[in-house]
Amino acid sequence: MFRSLRRMLCGLAAALLIPLGAGAQSAHAADAVVAEAGAGYWHTSGRQILDAAGTPVRVAGINWFGFETGNHVVHGLWSRDYKSMIDQMRSLGYNTIRIPYSDDIFKSTTVPDSIDFSGGRNADLQGLNSLQILDRIVAYAGQGGLKVILDRHRPDSGGQSALWYTAAVPESTWIANLKALAARFQGQDTVVGIDLHNEPHDPACWGCGDTATDWRLAAQRAGNAVLSVNPALLIFVEGVQTFNGVSGWWGGNLMGVGQYPVQLDVANRVVYSAHDYATSVAQQSWFSDPSFPANMPGIWDKYWGYIFKQNIAPVWVGEFGTTLQSTVDQKWLAALVSYLRPTSTYGADSFHWTFWSWNPNSGDTGGILKDDWQTVDTVKDGYLASVKAPGFPGTGGGGGGGGGGGTAACAATYTVSSDWGGGFNAEVKVTNTGTTAIGSWKVTWTWSGAQRVTSMWNASYTQSGTSVTAVNAAHNGAVAAGGSASFGFGGAPGGGGVPSVSCTAV
Repeated sequence: MFRSLRRMLCGLAAALLIPLGAGAQSAHAADAVVAEAGAGYWHTSGRQILDAAGTPVRVAGINWFGFETGNHVVHGLWSRDYKSMIDQMRSLGYNTIRIPYSDDIFKSTTVPDSIDFSGGRNADLQGLNSLQILDRIVAYAGQGGLKVILDRHRPDSGGQSALWYTAAVPESTWIANLKALAARFQGQDTVVGIDLHNEPHDPACWGCGDTATDWRLAAQRAGNAVLSVNPALLIFVEGVQTFNGVSGWWGGNLMGVGQYPVQLDVANRVVYSAHDYATSVAQQSWFSDPSFPANMPGIWDKYWGYIFKQNIAPVWVGEFGTTLQSTVDQKWLAALVSYLRPTSTYGADSFHWTFWSWNPNSGDTGGILKDDWQTVDTVKDGYLASVKAPGFPGTGGGGGGGGGGGTAACAATYTVSSDWGGGFNAEVKVTNTGTTAIGSWKVTWTWSGAQRVTSMWNASYTQSGTSVTAVNAAHNGAVAAGGSASFGFGGAPGGGGVPSVSCTAV
């Protein structure tokens, strides 16, 4: 609900200190999944998404918006090279990128803007139109083992629409452009599917039978059109706002699926998508319930969780986010992450998700990046640690996709981010300094004092006396040449110096 604020370029980002270890409790979250899954196109089986070999996979990703705005390209390219951001997403353990777009990018007159080409940044994007830039982003993401879900976010860059069509962008244009995307990426299994339309809301209905407003019927028409071009794609279908008089978030109400499922010409292609937000986006009645946050699993069960729990189909929470400024929002995010099921316990038999957003310039949520488009909001990112999941096989040629014959090497830097005497937090950044991608890394150091690691996230560790060895998690071991990964930890007591660290690449 009240989506417009989240699309404004107001540069809002929140930094909030929480107690040591919050969100860091799953140091081994993705380590339990050791087999590399995700190759080829995907399909569904009951509540799971399976790869081409029939192995379950988990979407654990991030939204990177901008193509749907007047810039007609992902945001942040005014500050950084697109490849460096994709590498950073990957190093943080996100394995999928949801890319919103508007139908404006299909117009011959559309020109992407706000891209910095100085100092060699984004050099291979110069002179390209929006669709050609999308080609480059998809190709580089795939090289590094990230998957892409394309999201038809708006009919045009002017704003969100309640229905999938407007007077200026009729249903025929919507479907023609969906088919054009399916054809454009035919044979490129980096693009695993298309989110047909973002956040249908009143007067959109589900199962009412009116072809002008019944979103479920429209999704069937559009989904079948996409599958007529590429029958291997997944079709992601969001909910509506209101069903049988019960309202929720825009796109977040999938109560009608049980009675009126989406039925496509190709079996095992539907993934239902819900959106869920906190109070920084809008107030909802459940936030003021005396039992909050214990009431939230029941709310999610009612709106969309039952689809997963009854083994009807996979469920993907395509958007969820918050500024994390209020205690209510912190409790909401912790409860939702728990509800999504930790990877260490359930593996890929879990809800799928893409967090909103990578961008810091989302007005009512902020992003994983802070306003400088470089620094990670480690508090926010830490909340997601337990539901991150391994990446997928790369297509090669860059971005961590492999290629032999080079030199494997890495270096590490150790930074104390806070020290309160009784304890401290630190971050270690691992950089691939070699000429070929590495598959895993190990960092070691020896403290001069009596420091002990008390918790660690995005890596696992052993400590013998004053010597510590940290090894990558499953989701951030592979690092492209020139790319980086990071992990953090808490220790005690504080007041120690910064030790020398060494890094070994494998």
